Parts: sequence; structure tokens; C-alpha cells
Amino acid sequence: MKNFLNLLIAVSLIHLTAKAQEVPSKAENIDYIVTFGKDAPGTWGDDDHSQVFFFTIPESIGEPFYIRVFDPDCGGKHDQINKEFNTKTTYTLYGGKEVFTNKDAINVDPIGNYKSGIQLASKSFGIDSEWDDKWYTFGPINPNEGEYVENLKSRVFKLIAEGESGDDGNMYRYFLSRSASTNVPILGANAFTYEYCFRLKEEVGSQAYFYPFVDKNTVKLVQHNFDFDNDGAIKIYSRVKNGHLSTYSNDGNWSKGMHVIENEEKGKSMNVRLIKRASFKNDMTLYITNEYNIPVPLFASPIGGVPKYIYKVNIDYNVK
Repeated sequence: MKNFLNLLIAVSLIHLTAKAQEVPSKAENIDYIVTFGKDAPGTWGDDDHSQVFFFTIPESIGEPFYIRVFDPDCGGKHDQINKEFNTKTTYTLYGGKEVFTNKDAINVDPIGNYKSGIQLASKSFGIDSEWDDKWYTFGPINPNEGEYVENLKSRVFKLIAEGESGDDGNMYRYFLSRSASTNVPILGANAFTYEYCFRLKEEVGSQAYFYPFVDKNTVKLVQHNFDFDNDGAIKIYSRVKNGHLSTYSNDGNWSKGMHVIENEEKGKSMNVRLIKRASFKNDMTLYITNEYNIPVPLFASPIGGVPKYIYKVNIDYNVK
């Protein structure tokens, strides 16, 4: 329980500097979240066909809000086809007691009571030209329907996307908005996940960025990645790490790299950077844990800004 509470404290810093209302954000440099149908093989990059995101609404917000989904169907120009489109994706919104604080909700696997809370809305999409390349909107949503978390000073909601059937890849995005028809940011709101399945950009040399926050009690961070397809390099950046190499996976397998945390890195964000070397389409999964194997939240706006390496110059003056 102590480790769980420490995690909540770390997450509580997110709302203080939240700038990213879109998921994925420009700071992450990722085009789409991806969720594959349950019949898709793991070698396509999605290990469990389920994606969970949490949305935090500051307690000062009293008016209704909206969660918008871009291109929610699976069958258009952005999606990954496998022979023919046959995939159904269901998006389900949860609020209420234990939507976030239930121990199964803070997990990288869709097991146990990870659907904790009260179901507020649900919508399924197959091949639907009405929503291809367009926005679908959940809401209006009453902020009071979320779970109030004292350490976050916010009410928390959970949105789960599941590949109910089929074997194609559904590419989509989210936006947390004050408007039902356009994307209008909510001051201080944020979104984060514990396990991220996404599509890398296709350009050779392009980079994707992830920003785990290191609390003061963390000793180690462990980077876990699945199905990177040997597609480049994974490097760790911080105030004291300038591109430390981490391990990466091949086709259809997991890999992990452990990194010891220095005192200068505590209470700050780190940058896990994926550098692409080939031009093929690549979908993969990533998550971060601490030394207790507790997942660390991945969010779009790094707390305190993008970490910058502090160069140290040692000059030895030999005066005679």
C-alpha cells in the first residue's frame, strides 16, 4: 500500500503542469494510438488488444466536458488492414468510486477488476464511413461523475478501448475538450496511461518520446518494450544521462532494460526516446516500472518540461 500511495503522490504532480490535451501529443511525436482486434497475432505489436487511458479533471472545473475520439472506426485510410477489414473496437468510459484507485486499474495487463468504477458510456465501431477520419464525441460528461482523488486534486475518469473481434489494427487519437464539436483545451486537465500501444512514424531517423516522472523514492526504472522489430535504438535522457542505450525487442517478443536512478534525476521527468532506422510501418507496446514492479504513468506533457542534459566541464589548472 505504501508503494501505491507513493505512486499517487508522483502522479499528483501531473495536473500542475498539464499542457497536453491531445493524445498522442506533439511532444510525443506519435501519430496514433493503436488497438488490434483480439484475433490479431502478437507479432503485429499489440500484446493484449486493450488500451486504458485515465483523464484527470481539476476540482475547480464545474462545467461539463467531452472526450473526443478521432477516427474511431476500423476500416479507413489510417487503419492497418489484415487481408480484409473485420475488426470491431469498443470504447467504454468509466467514472465513480475506484475507477482509478482500485489496484487492478493501475496495471499493464487487462486482468482482474481493471474495469473498476461505474460505466458511463460505451460505443462500438466496425467499418463505418460515417466516422472514418472524423471525430466522435463522448459527452457531455459531468465532472462530479469521476472519482475524486485528493492527491491529484482532480476527478478521474477511465476510457478503455478494446479490440472485441477481428485481426486488424485500429488507429485513433483522443482529445479532452470543453466543446462537443471542436477541440478546446481544459485548463489543468490531463491524460495518461500505464501501457502504451502506438504506431511509430515511418520516416527513417524519426523519434518518439516518452516522459516517465521519477519520484524521490525511486531507485530504478525498468523500460519494457514489445515487438520493436529491431527497428532502431532506445535511449534514455535526463539531467545526467545523455543517450544511455537501453535494450530493445525483435519481432513478437519482449525486452527490458534497467536503469539506476541518480539523485539528480529524482523529482524530475526522464525521456525515453525511440529512434527509428527503417521506413516500414511499425506498431509496438511500451511501459515503464519502478524497482517494485509498479507501473509508472506515461503522460504527454513532461513534468517540469523536457529534461535537458547538464554538461559538466572539469578543468584542471596546473599552476606552477
